[in-house]
Amino acid sequence: MKLLKPVLEHVCRLNVELGPIREMGQGRAGARRIIPIIGGTVSGPRLNGKILNVGADWQTLFGSGMAELDTRYAMETDDGAVIEIINYGYRDGPPEVLAALGRGEAVPPEDYYMRTHARLETGDGHYDWVNRTLFVGTGARNASSVNVDLYALR
Repeated sequence: MKLLKPVLEHVCRLNVELGPIREMGQGRAGARRIIPIIGGTVSGPRLNGKILNVGADWQTLFGSGMAELDTRYAMETDDGAVIEIINYGYRDGPPEVLAALGRGEAVPPEDYYMRTHARLETGDGHYDWVNRTLFVGTGARNASSVNVDLYALR
């Protein structure tokens, strides 16, 4: 019996606007910080709307420079559904690339690794499919925002 090969279907791009970084200091595993999520847009073939001004990215920065991304926030679709997003992943790359990102410089996304897996949840029946779908994402860090392309794993 041959099992099906997974297929990725582009769902949307999240353009997530970020507030100022709040440094927490050294935690058990690395330097901790909170980055507020203050807005943004959602655009794509399956989801469109806006990122709400709720939530944050609770990051851990390891000694190697790798960032563990742990976000929780929400979107509101163009037709009024509220969808929670929990997105977890890693951003890693060569030290000089990570340093440039830390300074807010524009760095091509292919120069570093930024991948996530996301869980979406809603009570709106029109979007019930997100409650039963696994998502993966590719990302890019900008000076005051993050872009994440979400793909449904089919």
